[in-house]
Amino acid sequence: MPYLVSSQPPRRPDRVRFSETIPAVLRLADGNRASGRLKVLSITGGLLSLSHPMRQGTVGKLMFLTPAGSVLGSAEMLTPLSWELQPFKFVALRDDDESRLQKTIKSSLEQARRDNREAVRDAGRIEKLR
Repeated sequence: MPYLVSSQPPRRPDRVRFSETIPAVLRLADGNRASGRLKVLSITGGLLSLSHPMRQGTVGKLMFLTPAGSVLGSAEMLTPLSWELQPFKFVALRDDDESRLQKTIKSSLEQARRDNREAVRDAGRIEKLR
């Protein structure tokens, strides 16, 4: 039976940027580790701030703590954007880690929407006073 192919490209997963510092550690198979800070996060990967870039293709265990709990997953480092910013993609996540990740992203997006609505409401109040 024929099926219809969607003409729209797949939707990019939601991303959140963190204003607060979220420490992260990448543990490599050879025992070395790199510490950094999580800047952007999505269900498929994110962006780390590191003291120096890792080689593209490096795979390790990435660990970080979210408001929903700790997340541990296998991550592959992608091409560095600069000397200290490097994207990564998750190559393996356990179900419970994925659930905590989804919960963190959802709550961060909801908070951003609330903050935005409040800012718009405040701007309207200020405009009325002018």
